Amino acid sequence: MTVDRTVDGKKCSALASQVLSLARDALLVRLRFFDAALAQLKPVERKELGCLATDGAVCFYDPVYVLRSYQENPKLVNRQYLHLLLHCIFSHSFQYDRLETDKWDLAADIAVENVILDMGLEGTALEQDADAARKLKVLREDIGPLTAERIYRYLRHTPLTQAEEQELHRLFQKDVHIFWKPAEQLEITREQWKKISERVKADLKSFTKAKSGAESLEKNLEETTRDRYDYSEILRRFTVMGENMTVNDDEFDYIYYTYGLEHYGNLPLIEPLEYREENKVKEFVIAIDTSASCRGPLVKEFLRKTYSILKSSESFFQHVNVHIIQCDNQVQSDTKITCDEDFETFIQYGKLTGFGATDFRPVFEYVGQLKSRREFENLKGLIYFTDGYGIYPEQMPDYQVIFAFLDEDENRAPVPPWSIKVVLESETLEQE
Repeated sequence: MTVDRTVDGKKCSALASQVLSLARDALLVRLRFFDAALAQLKPVERKELGCLATDGAVCFYDPVYVLRSYQENPKLVNRQYLHLLLHCIFSHSFQYDRLETDKWDLAADIAVENVILDMGLEGTALEQDADAARKLKVLREDIGPLTAERIYRYLRHTPLTQAEEQELHRLFQKDVHIFWKPAEQLEITREQWKKISERVKADLKSFTKAKSGAESLEKNLEETTRDRYDYSEILRRFTVMGENMTVNDDEFDYIYYTYGLEHYGNLPLIEPLEYREENKVKEFVIAIDTSASCRGPLVKEFLRKTYSILKSSESFFQHVNVHIIQCDNQVQSDTKITCDEDFETFIQYGKLTGFGATDFRPVFEYVGQLKSRREFENLKGLIYFTDGYGIYPEQMPDYQVIFAFLDEDENRAPVPPWSIKVVLESETLEQE
């Protein structure tokens, strides 16, 4: 049968809906741990679309396109449906507004196709898979585990020729992302997809057949379901209570105050409080790992971001005592910051020194010496920006500690139980 838009439109729509239902059922039979995800992705007909697409909530399809694809190869529709589904499970569409869209489009498609080829699912194989597998092997040698986030960083820092980019699109593009633009209201949110992804991750372990060839799926699920922290909220853990000499309008009653002035002359009944307690950062340590792996402008971007958050939240006292300590396997420098001008000078003219091996212990020993010399009155916390490959101190200090890592890395050793782990994304720092 040749598909023609001029022929019975209702019959075309009915057949296309049936083809998508068959594709969905085929996936459900082979991938039972995707049942919740498949139930969420509702098919919605969109004539003249010319493709399949999703906005993270529904599957849009052109009925004529679906039937033509099915005529070309019945497996193609299964493959495209699974491709869309994985985009949703990995929350690819919800990051579209803050990234370079052309690179993220390609990175997401490569990540999804890598998972599909890794699973080797019956009923989804295509002729070009052999070429795609060879290309994925090369990318894996350069990138490691092929998650969309890792591929995106690689594409940003590894310029491609036009021919190379076209080849990647030919091998891995199975849908279009025109509906990935941020929308005010969606039927399903990123948090809901995260819960579905967590269920998939848990159910995956229950299916013995899925354990073979599911390594890429597991890696992508780990990236999708890992907790992402609000760095500004974390910094609030380092605030201390202090007094600012200012009128506390929240606790001042103007009615009694003006009543006293009117009836008793210059004698208010209630004097305004001249101070109020506020959460302010007074004493703080920022440690920078200057080992060879932490070179580059991202270190200063981290400092800029930290300072910007503190400053925008009005977290500083008028007089501050912040130490920026650089250390590799020994303390290289200590810059004391007492005002905004000191910080700006360091950001503009300060140089990173060290670039040896990594040992976290010297910083904690040095801070202990500063405390014994009464350099700090009430040190609230220390944040250590590092790659995570070093020797941690065994003893818990008497202040809070955050170890801030750049991007996720499963090969890092766990942080000490008395500290907090925060993972910062390089893209976020570079956008600051």
